[in-house]
Amino acid sequence: MNRKISSMLLAAGLFCPVVASADTVTLRMDQINPEEVIMPEIYGQFAEHLGACIYGGLWVGPESPIPNTQGYRNDVLQALRDLKVPVMRWPGGCFADEYHWRDGIGPAKDRPTQVNNNWGGTIEDNSFGTNEFFNLCELLGCEPYLSGNVGSGSVEELAQWVEYITAEDGPMARLRKENGREKPWKLKYLGVGNESWGCGGNFTPEYYSDVYRRYQTYCREFSGNKLYKIASGASDYDYNWTDIVMKKAHSHMHGISLHYYTVTGWNGSKGSATVFTPEDYYWTLGKCLEIEPVIEKHAAIMDKYDEKKRIGLLVDEWGTWWDVEPGTNPGHLYQQNTMRDAMVAALSLNVFQRHTDRVKMTNIAQVANVLQSMVLTRGDKMVLTPTYYVFKMYIPHQGATPIPLDVTTVRKDVRDGRSVDMLQATASRKDGKITVSLSNVDLDKEMEVTIALGNESKAKNISGNILTAGSIDDYNDFDKPEKVTLKPFSGAKAAKGSIKVKLPAKSIVTLTFEI
Repeated sequence: MNRKISSMLLAAGLFCPVVASADTVTLRMDQINPEEVIMPEIYGQFAEHLGACIYGGLWVGPESPIPNTQGYRNDVLQALRDLKVPVMRWPGGCFADEYHWRDGIGPAKDRPTQVNNNWGGTIEDNSFGTNEFFNLCELLGCEPYLSGNVGSGSVEELAQWVEYITAEDGPMARLRKENGREKPWKLKYLGVGNESWGCGGNFTPEYYSDVYRRYQTYCREFSGNKLYKIASGASDYDYNWTDIVMKKAHSHMHGISLHYYTVTGWNGSKGSATVFTPEDYYWTLGKCLEIEPVIEKHAAIMDKYDEKKRIGLLVDEWGTWWDVEPGTNPGHLYQQNTMRDAMVAALSLNVFQRHTDRVKMTNIAQVANVLQSMVLTRGDKMVLTPTYYVFKMYIPHQGATPIPLDVTTVRKDVRDGRSVDMLQATASRKDGKITVSLSNVDLDKEMEVTIALGNESKAKNISGNILTAGSIDDYNDFDKPEKVTLKPFSGAKAAKGSIKVKLPAKSIVTLTFEI
């Protein structure tokens, strides 16, 4: 812990020094800001018309022999309900700027088909459209996040889509009612384009800013529905995009997006999801953690034009991106999901929770069968991924107040000038309970971690769970669906002013307790 902070807390009587191992997490209880909230939307999901994410992942149709509710897979529905998914982004991704919403309404047999030019040339039959998506969100109890077509769509088309979804009366409302939905849905989050610097139109930031201002003008609010309008933001390190779009359009937006993938790109290959070296593993974590300075730099640019922090930063695409599994369509982005991916998820969520002043939503890519997914499906079978369990472990942080931390641990240098702290942590408080999530990213060494409570209290009612594996490249597959799974954790003991935790190598632990 920082010596200056330690001395200040000691002088104020707020910190009880403990005899600790080198690995210590100190809760700065005196520095909690009760007005800060970890938005539940930070745990958002993303469903694109890509590979088997929608078709076979979420949707099998009402005539399918696979057990379903109105066409939605029962097993996947229950898995997502158990995660308390707060928001779902749809229909893309790159698919969004080639999607024309009228193709996906009306009787399924009458809907036109199209070629999914971005993702493998698959024929899209449009059987999953607006009604199916919004009904899914109602079944899950989550907010819909709509990505509007700016790249190949018209202003009128986007305006009428919003009207179709949200209006009580009028021509678009009548069309919706003809298609079986009497009451309007609620739509809060509206993205005006996606990756407009790339697959969404290859715009310059100057031109996109003007287009954004125009399109959002005609997205009206009907029937008391309030829109949260989101500008298409930057990729990774493109700070110029953020600067220009904020400068020219900040007064017309509620949020701006950011995309950041943990991807290697070495020698034309992203690397295997399941075959990698310890060096690869630590490099991956270093790349993952680099999202923090990226967020800080984009946020600093936003501060120039929005010092009151009215505008949210939405990391609406993030996660690992590896080579597809052998024998699968390269355009379908199907990859396995190991304990390494679980670590990326935990460390990324920790970063997002440290930046609640700007980060208001994130959406991992993607919910099923694509990139770093929650579930994998094959026919009538489903498996939960290690990443799924991380999201489940972090549910207590949703809507909680973040607790500032000091973490003292060993730092490991990795290639390309990056470094990784072996102990990673986040903490929050809600409803009188404190939740601390700890990650020992060391592949070989157990840690004896001291959680310093900031006073002489003794923690009570400690409960916890752990995610770990025999090997960092372990994963769940259809023949071994529970190789990496959540288990109860009993390695935490209360002491006066602290909790002692034995944290196994390559493990993620979440503890909940009262003081």
